[in-house]
Amino acid sequence: MSPTIVRVRTRLSDLAEQAGVSTATVSRVLNGKPGVASSTRQAVLAALDVLGYERPSLLRGRSAGLVGLIVPELTNPVFPAFAQAIESILAQRGYTPLLCTQAPGGTTEDEYVSTLVDHSVDGIVFISGLHADSRADHSRYELLRSQGVPIVLVNGYAPGIDAPFISPDDAASVDVALQHLVSLGHTRIGLAIGPERYVPSRRKLAAFTKGLVARGLAADERAAAEHTRSSLYTLEGGQAAAAELFESGHTAVVCASDLMALGAVRAARSRGLSVPGDVSVVGYDDAPLIAFTEPPLTTVRQPVEAMARAAVSALLTEIQGERAPRTELLFAPELVVRGSTGAVPRT
Repeated sequence: MSPTIVRVRTRLSDLAEQAGVSTATVSRVLNGKPGVASSTRQAVLAALDVLGYERPSLLRGRSAGLVGLIVPELTNPVFPAFAQAIESILAQRGYTPLLCTQAPGGTTEDEYVSTLVDHSVDGIVFISGLHADSRADHSRYELLRSQGVPIVLVNGYAPGIDAPFISPDDAASVDVALQHLVSLGHTRIGLAIGPERYVPSRRKLAAFTKGLVARGLAADERAAAEHTRSSLYTLEGGQAAAAELFESGHTAVVCASDLMALGAVRAARSRGLSVPGDVSVVGYDDAPLIAFTEPPLTTVRQPVEAMARAAVSALLTEIQGERAPRTELLFAPELVVRGSTGAVPRT
């Protein structure tokens, strides 16, 4: 007896509801008919992917080219967010992204670059790569440029590299966090940042020390520096840095990442302090799911989507043989107030 073959047909109504279009529009897309806007077509394709349907062979367009995307690691939720945003935009433009993720002891940035060049990629996007490390040798990027490989560098600036730069405004992010805490009455505010050799850390540190002095919370920048602690961009790093700051009497801590901020909350609780009853904590990134922590984390949102669009636009400009602007594009942050910050305790 031959086995029964069950065929599951794509339901146009399901796709239409998911994509927010009519069933007639879905039908036109699936049958490759003209007269459908590019954004609408992409919405239908996304609906196919989300609902788990295989794309019809008619819709599997030939890739316009390969683009490498190198990120430091995936343990920090903001990097998968960047990767997903950039990959989605590249796919809309017809390019196939090749995601390269690093981990301690694993494949290095240089090794990934070598592999990508061997595969004749059309360009490479670096997110928080060695270009953000002030101690790293940046000649590796000039070598890529001399080989004719278009590159875009995200989150970190090095003036000697001939490439477009896309960055969040680190100084503004610290300033908006400081202003929020000062408005709540805090005067003993600390900063927990990552290793100081990284450009974002240096920028946040400079903005923080200047901000304390400008608000009369420190006599000078040297005195303001005593309110900072450098650690790792991890939960454990944030816990260690915040523990020292709480020990020295700080009632609020600004952290350089959401993971560090979660570590700061842990440090507070380990000392018997409540958040935000006794101390306040501000994170950075507004990574996915961070609004669902306990307490929900007040954070400074990194404009991932806008930065991703700018990075892809600059790269495709370079791939097409034109020159994208070499001035660093800075993107304004947004303070997202939730439950981890509150008024300074009266005692």
